[in-house]
Amino acid sequence: MRILLYTGKGGVGKTSIAAATALRCADLGYRTVVVSTDAAHSLADSFDVHIGSEPMEIAPRLKGQEIDVLHQMEKYWGTVQDWLSSVLAWRGINDLIADEASVLPGMDELASLLQIVYLHDSQEYDVIIIDAAPTGETLRFLSLPEVAKWYLAHIFPVERQAIKLAGPLLRSITDLPIPDDKVFASVQDLILQLDRMHALLANPEVSSVRLVLNPEKMVIKEAQRTFTYLNLYGYSTDLIISNRIIPASVEDRYFTAWKGSQERYGHLVEEAFAPLPILRVPLMEQEVVGAEMLRKMSQAVYGDQDPAKVFYTEQPQSIEKVEDAYLLRLRLPFVGKKDVNIARDGDELALSIGNFRHNVILPRALATLEVKKAKFEGEYLVLTFSKDGEGTHSTA
Repeated sequence: MRILLYTGKGGVGKTSIAAATALRCADLGYRTVVVSTDAAHSLADSFDVHIGSEPMEIAPRLKGQEIDVLHQMEKYWGTVQDWLSSVLAWRGINDLIADEASVLPGMDELASLLQIVYLHDSQEYDVIIIDAAPTGETLRFLSLPEVAKWYLAHIFPVERQAIKLAGPLLRSITDLPIPDDKVFASVQDLILQLDRMHALLANPEVSSVRLVLNPEKMVIKEAQRTFTYLNLYGYSTDLIISNRIIPASVEDRYFTAWKGSQERYGHLVEEAFAPLPILRVPLMEQEVVGAEMLRKMSQAVYGDQDPAKVFYTEQPQSIEKVEDAYLLRLRLPFVGKKDVNIARDGDELALSIGNFRHNVILPRALATLEVKKAKFEGEYLVLTFSKDGEGTHSTA
């Protein structure tokens, strides 16, 4: 079983890459399903076929699904949604509006996560491919299990106990719908499934995140920030796909400046993501729509390689909190402490190693802190971040 999640800034071509990967996996004999978790679905447009809210066959050994929030919530969390609707209706809100309003912000991501668990547990597929939302929404999507786990440990028991104690009194003085054990059991089951989903997606032998980008400054910066947060949440990235590179064979003068820009930013991609594998995909000669063009794209992306393989197993960077400090670990093999120069500009950390440069975008938790200590532990450079007056100012 492999779970491959493709994400990137809106417009970089991630849906085409995900669709092409899915078709390639199916052609290789894998039982494959490709699922769109983007609210603005374009997976069906990419295949040029109809795709429904449940997995449906779109090619031999390949099924597709465009997740519908209302359908999924009724399927997985109908008990809670019914209670929310009844509360809103009690307040005098029109039944139709109450049903719509009972889908709270974030429920679309919850529904998507639950569907991934379901597809995994069904054992009907060898490869699950997720055409995720643009990076900002994907990060919120991937952070939900951490939030849910905290809620289950700290808030949920208190709320459930309070309702048990106050419920009889409330029912005697008001007709407000009070959540019963079925509602709490549904919430608890949901949160436990989300926690399990995190364990599934954080297992590098099963799941990989793949970042799709174009060689443009803003796109690369957002991909860097996404990569940092993926490491923060414990998700493994095994591949960077640099898409829509203008081929050298294109000699039209109109593209000269674009080709020069892409070459410059191609070096920035190397600086930002090495040693992760980086696959470069040429700008296709026509719109990537339909099976024929998707197969051409898959050949351009992977060549003869198996898309389902794990392309990279190491975690090049990780972040952990130790007491009042954060430790940022960066894998820098074959490098000594005298070889590294560190420069800081806001939330960007630049490491110069000889003629090589590596850029790291810091998450908000670290961006406001100072680097108090730097040392090597084996192949890893370990940077200690803390507030002024905390930690040590020495470097090693």
